[in-house]
Amino acid sequence: MKCRIAGVGLLGPGLPGWEASRAALTGEAPWKPEPVALPPPPALPATERRRTSASVRLALAAAGEAAAASGLPAAELETVFASSNGDGAVVGSILDALSTGDGAISPTQFHNSVHNAAAGYWGIAAGSTRASVSLGGHDDSFPSGLMQAVAAVVARGVPVLFCAYDAPLPLPLHAHRRTEAPFAAALVLVPEAHGAGTPLAVELAEAAEEGSAGALASLVAGNPAARALPLLRALAAGHAARIGLPLADGGAVVLELGTP
Repeated sequence: MKCRIAGVGLLGPGLPGWEASRAALTGEAPWKPEPVALPPPPALPATERRRTSASVRLALAAAGEAAAASGLPAAELETVFASSNGDGAVVGSILDALSTGDGAISPTQFHNSVHNAAAGYWGIAAGSTRASVSLGGHDDSFPSGLMQAVAAVVARGVPVLFCAYDAPLPLPLHAHRRTEAPFAAALVLVPEAHGAGTPLAVELAEAAEEGSAGALASLVAGNPAARALPLLRALAAGHAARIGLPLADGGAVVLELGTP
């Protein structure tokens, strides 16, 4: 399956946006894992903005950057949001509430707990009624979500915003599913005939070696969404690359990145 990458978004420790992070991604500047600032989504109405969780703000920051960079109207993008943990902080808070006192759950917490919360807030912010998919695949959420997004581009000939994101879980969940720091990456994918953008081919293979994240390997080890980093490093360098993303149940997703 072939498409093009028309816009990129990024937010993680020491990676405060795509353009600001290119030097760290290419190795031209040292990577320093500084704390992540999670800005409230400016496109949301004030009431909805106040209800957003840290996980939603993380996802929408990367998604908004990618959409803006693509130059395409945000409302016209189909979306695929992929997350291993979903909104683990909200789920943890609900579990705490259920196990203490009268078990009352905040309505805001409840509607933020669903796996498509980030996609829902994006739809409100963008004014979009386009098709949207939210999925989780444990450590394979990034390659699974990317396959889903590319398939939509190829099958329907539409632009698709893909966002992979994960944030740390609270205790005691963190002890069973360690996620060390927030990370989100987003791509706007367009049909190959679009002409502009970086060519990307995606295929399934029987096996492949994991792509290198270089000095950022510790970030990949600590966050499933950061498996996007080998692709982001190649994009930042402007180099053609073949990148393997092994899957937990066998096989691999292989990415072939061309040059703009």
